[in-house]
Amino acid sequence: MIRRVINEIRCDITAARDRDPAAQGVSSFEILTSWAGVQALLAHRLAHALRGAGVPWVPRAIAYLTRAVTGVEIHPAAEIGTRFFIDHGSGVVIGETAKIGDCVTLYQGVTLGGTGFQRGKRHPTLGDNVTVGSGAKLLGPIAVGDGAKIGANTVVIEDVPPGATVVGNPGHPVRVEGRKLEGPDADWIHLPDPIADAIKALSERIVELETRLASVDGGKADAAKHEKSGIKPRTGRSSAGG
Repeated sequence: MIRRVINEIRCDITAARDRDPAAQGVSSFEILTSWAGVQALLAHRLAHALRGAGVPWVPRAIAYLTRAVTGVEIHPAAEIGTRFFIDHGSGVVIGETAKIGDCVTLYQGVTLGGTGFQRGKRHPTLGDNVTVGSGAKLLGPIAVGDGAKIGANTVVIEDVPPGATVVGNPGHPVRVEGRKLEGPDADWIHLPDPIADAIKALSERIVELETRLASVDGGKADAAKHEKSGIKPRTGRSSAGG
């Protein structure tokens, strides 16, 4: 039992050091005493173990106090794998029937919540190596496949295939072009924007139709209308280091 707890603590500290640039060169003691996400996770592991042992009241009390101190609310019944990391942590909510795989990363403001008042499984299940951006809301008993990436402020209400990237409200799976994503990735700057792509395509189609109409009428199309949509993909250096 003690050996398992020590191993979990070591893995949690390693996850924080590997995925948080601010943790580089920081001692394990400082991470344990200063990283709210790590503290919330360690408290949850204790509460979860006590709940599994049938101890009444105490697990919920630990969860309540942890929320007050760290701003992270994790139900004692939630199942969380190894090498889990919550970056910044404030505002994160993980519901009772949520299940989280190994090597998962959540950013601030993420909600793994339920919908309605149904009983039973009502919270999301996250596979391994999933990354969820800040402010994202995953609602209902959905499944997020291994290696998936959820963009910031995305609202996900349907299953996400393994390896997919989801953006928007409601969330839409999109294909990421360019470099292959490996491990936790925080480059939210270069995510595809399906809404902007659709508007750009419509704008170009309107210009084409106006040009054809002008040629049929024998007139000249307004030169300004021939300009392409000003919506262009973001380029240049990413604030995420990409």
